[in-house]
Amino acid sequence: MSGICEGRVVVVTGAGRGLGRAHALAFAAEGARLVINDLGVGLDGRPDDDGPAERVAAEIRAAGGEAVAHGGDIATTEGAASLVRTALQTYGRLDTLVNNAGFLRDRMLVNLDEDDWDAVVRVHLKGHFLPLKHAAAHWRAEAKAGRMPVARVVNTSSGAGLAGSVGQGNYSAAKAGIVGLTLVAAAETGRYGVQVNAIAPAARTRMTEETFQQTMAAPAGGFDAMAPENVSPLVVWLGSAASAGVTGRVFEAEGGRITVMEGWRPGPSADKGARWTPAEAGDVTLNLLTEAAEPRAVYGAQ
Repeated sequence: MSGICEGRVVVVTGAGRGLGRAHALAFAAEGARLVINDLGVGLDGRPDDDGPAERVAAEIRAAGGEAVAHGGDIATTEGAASLVRTALQTYGRLDTLVNNAGFLRDRMLVNLDEDDWDAVVRVHLKGHFLPLKHAAAHWRAEAKAGRMPVARVVNTSSGAGLAGSVGQGNYSAAKAGIVGLTLVAAAETGRYGVQVNAIAPAARTRMTEETFQQTMAAPAGGFDAMAPENVSPLVVWLGSAASAGVTGRVFEAEGGRITVMEGWRPGPSADKGARWTPAEAGDVTLNLLTEAAEPRAVYGAQ
């Protein structure tokens, strides 16, 4: 029986472990051919190469699937370009890009070094932008040549990007940026047959099992709500042709729950029809806040 991704070529970044590995295996189980990208670094992004990309590719091949490894740095122009080239040279096509790579360098804001800010924003946000740019350029060329793609991009944001997370200012800012990038990419690339969505997953990975030890711990028995494999079915569906018409959306995925996030929308408003004085602006703002919904709590706030 064919899977919903039969014949599709899927690239997954950061696929050597955790969520990326789970996504890759789930795509392979649905008939996709994979490019497994992972730079092979430690939790903080520093060199610690033990070949995770090739291990996952070999695991897929051992199960009868098709997969190749890619160890390039997708936060560089050449690394991202070579990622797309690997798919095209190996399989002759590219259908789906899953941007998942990332790492953490957590600090409270007053202790956060500029290098730690730059490193996290570079990998999470630039590491989404560059693969997306090169994949979209390929799909645009295909569309202009009369071969309209059925292309899909799934980006990885986070609850930290949607609500904030204490001690993770760099990570939260990068993940919020990914949401903005997703919305723009969906609007710009739809004419070329590309759909772009984002997920905000909650799952046990190297990045979460230390930061949120209690909530991420595996249960002794029963349903493991924090298993990364729980997130992958939504990612596979979004990456398939079956998700036609779904673009520019953000989804939370945790355990057995899928939530469509509705984002920023206008709430209570007042219009004087002229310029407010500072005192008037303050009074009307305080009144509007009594009518507005309470903001979502920041993760880790006391």
